[in-house]
Amino acid sequence: MHKVLWLAALSLGLSFLSSLVAADEPFRPETGKFPPLEMAHTYRGVLAFADHANRRGSLRVETPGEFFRNAPHPFAMLPYGIVRYHGAPSDLRYVPLSTVMHVRAFLPPDPKTSSVPVLPRGNPERPAENHVLLLEDEPSVCLREGMLWKLKEVDVQANQAVILATREPRAVGDGNAKVESLTSNAATRFWRGRECLNLEDLIAEGIMPASGKKTLGDQAVLLGLTWEPTPNGVFLRYHISDIWLDEAAMQRATRIQTETYKALIRSRWMPAWVDEVEYGKFGRAKVTATLFGGMDAALYADFKAGSSAQMNSVENTLKHTHGDYSPAHMASGGAILEVSRLPGDAPLGSSGIQIRFETDQIIEGIRPGRVVRVRPTSWPLVNLSREEYLRDSIEERFPSPDIFPKY
Repeated sequence: MHKVLWLAALSLGLSFLSSLVAADEPFRPETGKFPPLEMAHTYRGVLAFADHANRRGSLRVETPGEFFRNAPHPFAMLPYGIVRYHGAPSDLRYVPLSTVMHVRAFLPPDPKTSSVPVLPRGNPERPAENHVLLLEDEPSVCLREGMLWKLKEVDVQANQAVILATREPRAVGDGNAKVESLTSNAATRFWRGRECLNLEDLIAEGIMPASGKKTLGDQAVLLGLTWEPTPNGVFLRYHISDIWLDEAAMQRATRIQTETYKALIRSRWMPAWVDEVEYGKFGRAKVTATLFGGMDAALYADFKAGSSAQMNSVENTLKHTHGDYSPAHMASGGAILEVSRLPGDAPLGSSGIQIRFETDQIIEGIRPGRVVRVRPTSWPLVNLSREEYLRDSIEERFPSPDIFPKY
């Protein structure tokens, strides 16, 4: 139910976006406030580089013309920014390079501390709005917007295929959807129920021809799209990495990704930001914090009033800033006093869930407007690899060649 409500709220926000006239000036988020989705700049591109530990990367932004010549465009996830892959919450580490991603982004909240270059406006290949609130792959967008792909025709030649397809609403469309030409090959995965098939399997079953053209009768599917170099002077033609032939197959992929991300968050802690701190004596304090959104309901359910917890300061890339090797090394320990839901609809990026946490030894980084991570002590306590925390300086966000060993 939580997931359905989240998707419904998000789709409503995007519908509102389409009814607005673009503002003359792009929107810049403020610290401590979740930006309105309807003010985000929208574009699409191919993931060219990912620095998952710093929640940033590069996209080759889709533009008309010689797409493959476009220089990679840097982007950074906002602290509360959401990545979705296979219809589920994700992390950049799980998204393969060359995946087609849909972007909703803003100007950097603070250009002085941006973890990627601050860019001028006016270049469609490199939008100045490169701080991302929502980053989604193709099936995630289709699931949220109620869209699907309909396969029209396939032409198979030497284990390579060109598929003609349209992207349409699940409800009856108006028949004016654009027919797109997409490539497929022996590496394309065809998912059916619990099966993972390839082109040869479908040829053996008679679903695909061994050679030549065949009409596919508008079969409804979901597609995973990537970009591959294309012969014959075609500058932009997307490639199909995955085809989900039925809902059971897509639901299975979503469930697997959901469980993968839940395990990641339980080991790295739930991100939040601090709304208020009530300071007591001798390091005691009560902290009010809003948990970030876009995650599975089971993670939020682990936050219970009366249970013990730990809170640690993090940088805007969500890297821990206090303590070596383990986020618990210098974390403030205490108890969750209260868990409440904020009034109204939660904006994208927020869970709408607020906690009050009391500790007898607050650390410097837990301040109003700062980002933190919180761990109910029912979650596992693990040590993190060196690239996932800061120790000496905030400038560690920009690793130099010195990170490599001397041989």
